[in-house]
Amino acid sequence: MTDYKTIGKPMPVLDGREKVTGQLNYAPDVNVPGMLHARFVTSPHAHATITSVDASAALAVPGVVRVLTAVDMPDVPPKSRNRLFLARDRVIFAGQPVALVLAETPAAAEDGAEQVWVEYTSQPAVVTIAEALAAGAPLVWSGGQPGATGEAGAHGADVGDADEEDEKSIKGPNIANGFVMDRGDVAAGFAAADVIVERFFTTSMVHQSYLEPMTTIAVPDGWGNGMTLYASTQAPFYAREQVADVLGVPETAVRIIPTTPGGAFGGKFFLYEAFVALAARVVGRPVALSLTRSEEMLAANPAPAAELYVKLGAQRDGTFTALQGDIKVDTGCFPSYHGVAAWLLGSYYQTPNLESRYTEVFTHKVSPAAYRAPGAPQATFALESVVDEMAQKLGIDPLELRLKNASKPGDPLADGGPWPSMGMHEVLQAAQNHPLYQHRAEAKGKGHGIGVAIGGWPGGTEPTAAQAQLHRDGTLHVHIGAVDLTGTPAGFVLIAAETFGVSPDKVKIVFGDTANMPYAGVTGGSKITYMVGPSVIRACEDARQQVLAIAAEEMEADVADIEITDGRVQVKGVPDKSMDLGELARKTMNFGAKHAPVVGNGRHANTEAAPGFCAQIAEVSVDQDTGEVTVHRLVAVQDVGRVINPLTLEGQMQGGVMQGLGWALYEELAFDEYGTPLTGSWVDYTVPHFIHAVPDYEMVFVETPAPHGPFGARGAGEPPIIATAAAVANAIANITGGRVTHLPMTAPRVLAAMGNP
Repeated sequence: MTDYKTIGKPMPVLDGREKVTGQLNYAPDVNVPGMLHARFVTSPHAHATITSVDASAALAVPGVVRVLTAVDMPDVPPKSRNRLFLARDRVIFAGQPVALVLAETPAAAEDGAEQVWVEYTSQPAVVTIAEALAAGAPLVWSGGQPGATGEAGAHGADVGDADEEDEKSIKGPNIANGFVMDRGDVAAGFAAADVIVERFFTTSMVHQSYLEPMTTIAVPDGWGNGMTLYASTQAPFYAREQVADVLGVPETAVRIIPTTPGGAFGGKFFLYEAFVALAARVVGRPVALSLTRSEEMLAANPAPAAELYVKLGAQRDGTFTALQGDIKVDTGCFPSYHGVAAWLLGSYYQTPNLESRYTEVFTHKVSPAAYRAPGAPQATFALESVVDEMAQKLGIDPLELRLKNASKPGDPLADGGPWPSMGMHEVLQAAQNHPLYQHRAEAKGKGHGIGVAIGGWPGGTEPTAAQAQLHRDGTLHVHIGAVDLTGTPAGFVLIAAETFGVSPDKVKIVFGDTANMPYAGVTGGSKITYMVGPSVIRACEDARQQVLAIAAEEMEADVADIEITDGRVQVKGVPDKSMDLGELARKTMNFGAKHAPVVGNGRHANTEAAPGFCAQIAEVSVDQDTGEVTVHRLVAVQDVGRVINPLTLEGQMQGGVMQGLGWALYEELAFDEYGTPLTGSWVDYTVPHFIHAVPDYEMVFVETPAPHGPFGARGAGEPPIIATAAAVANAIANITGGRVTHLPMTAPRVLAAMGNP
């Protein structure tokens, strides 16, 4: 292994002290002079026509300044959920905003919202996938369905989606989009199989459950039609593009100042920013919208529910002969583009005969968006459950069966393209060698089940840039436009220090906004370290070469003989002929200086993603009387390419596994038969927490360097959430013999499965 000075050394997150002491400001802490506070009036109906909106009583509430309705918004068909704005003639999900109350204080806005009276005429609603696909079902969009957004591509989740005119696309009433990926002859493949396993699975709608609610503050410029927005967004440059388009102004007339998100996990790309900007333009004053927890549950953009059918055929020796998958996603009232689910289902393992179908179905429910590896936990839960059951029926070790059929670099993906560099085999082998798996018989002897599963993510790509500046105090400031969600700047410090040749304490990461930072794209899709890292390297290399050239001239030496070491620049082998980096910088930043300042620039636009895989081993026990599941140990084995910062990397993996436990055992946004949400707060929506839901975690790093990653690093954000539910399900089956096929695996569902394996 290459000997690095800083790469691979643990470094705490840069703003950790501020976070734990409460000193860090988030979007809800922003207070702009003259700011109005906004509160939604939302629909209680899943589908209804709006008869009237009476705001007179609300306007009489002290402090209420204005009540906005659809007549104050652009009268254009909403081409995406983030342009739905306020309901005009009808509502299409319970929780849809119908009016917006603007007031001088949050309390006045809340009081005013309670005094807006809306009359509705209820209409038939389709709430389930079956209802939506039934003959003669009410159409969610009778006049033509809305189109696509760029968010799936930004997350790396647009693989596999078919063009509308493609012969393999799936169309029909209440179908948002769909496609089929296939090869070979599936019927012949199943005919050649010695054993066939087929199961039907369902998963629930799940909220990202970030602590900080969605917040946007829009401030009109005092000149022209521009707008400045403070927002807890993962996608400042994308938000700038979309807000400018809605306002009808050049992109540079919009400035997005991204505040530190208090959690996001894919849910804070872009939703209400353009709407708040429109409201601020209407009233000519700053407007702040910060959702309540109830509004988050009603009107944000959670992960979708899904129905999945998987059929797998294999020969006696474990060779897969055919795989058939049919995934239907409840996409609510707008497309969500989770087609990567079908792509992954057909790509993990190699089989000569494949059919993987994907269909997004419109219903009268809130539309979903990304949640950490969008679509992958659902698809993996189904596929890995079936693979595990196949191993049991064949009497083959579960990891041996996976290793026998697992894809390798160059093998065909579901869409026919080749797998790029990835480490699925290496991860499976590391899991197989882990003591928890090796001693699974002993665990079973004490009433504990051991389950394994693997999940992978294709990885995202997006062009980025960075800048490195040497300052008079000898510090190197690295300017990036990426939003920090998980401590990635600490990794950038190590990357910059390694590249430039200084200690990490001499590097500072500088954040800004869309008006003064280099482009860095969307923070999501496991691509920030992978894509911004190379730009940081190139910026630091550029700055380093400038320093060496200046030093060579000052010391009358050849550039090749100059080195940077211990914060000084010197002639190799001649320590006395040296100068402090701060001294050198001062020679570039004084009146009459003959050297230009040191400003290094780096750009990167790699188009090849670096997939990441994570295998998980779960040890569980199940109460035979109640069905309650206790997870005792959970080992995550992940291919990270190269460990940049083990401290933040382990935290990233632990967070993903914890959220995976939420999918597995706890989380479900529930609706009644009329489409009314039943889980409107954390009182009735359960998330795992550190009091009762934390098993003994162990994170294991596997390093299969990515050819284009910084020092070989791969993105690490998505993989750790993907396999958890499947590993827990397989552990439950291992100890009880019952196969749970619905997420979350609550005690009653586990108990039912134990009686009906």
